[in-house]
Amino acid sequence: MKKIILTLIASTLLSYAELPKNFSYIQEKIPSIELEIRYYRENNFIGSKIDGYLAPKAILTTKATIALSSVQKELKAFGLGLKIFDAYRPQKAVDHFVRWGHDLSDVKMKTIYYPTVQKRYLFRDGYIANRSGHSRGSTVDLTIIDLNTKVELDMGSTFDLFGKISHVNAPNITHQQRANRMLLNTLMLKHGFKAYSQEWWHFTLKNEPYSKSYFNFNVE
Repeated sequence: MKKIILTLIASTLLSYAELPKNFSYIQEKIPSIELEIRYYRENNFIGSKIDGYLAPKAILTTKATIALSSVQKELKAFGLGLKIFDAYRPQKAVDHFVRWGHDLSDVKMKTIYYPTVQKRYLFRDGYIANRSGHSRGSTVDLTIIDLNTKVELDMGSTFDLFGKISHVNAPNITHQQRANRMLLNTLMLKHGFKAYSQEWWHFTLKNEPYSKSYFNFNVE
């Protein structure tokens, strides 16, 4: 009976819903990629599961997924690979961020995710907005890991840490941390993505297919 239950759980986790045209599940196209979908769980700057994340899966436009596979292929030659924190993000998730941002009394995750930034300035400083490029389907948040140990390369700050230390060219990081950021940045740009200067982990496909469209289907 235990074996049957485990098999059912495994098949559920591996099942994929039908996506809109020109979208793909990243792990279907790139099986070796690692996922740590933070907004499916409580380990994020809000401290709770985010609306629209019904499964710990990552979705991108097929065009962006193909470009990402080229980055993974190049890293694998050196025993490295990609780990994804977030990819396509439903508009309902962005709306969840906005509601949280306006509730100035909720600061339970401040010491971890925005210790040097006052919450009332998160909109002004560009950390939260009413629209996100993630909802267009060609933006991804990611880092580099050692494929054998699954340990992340040291980038000098953690994913979603709001503050100047997360800027791509932050001055107060070590030479090794700077080199790790440069490796990620160089490979992503080489394969058709553009960077976001305030977040070392954030990249958008340059010629994204839906530059004016914001989607709202669930991640499931």
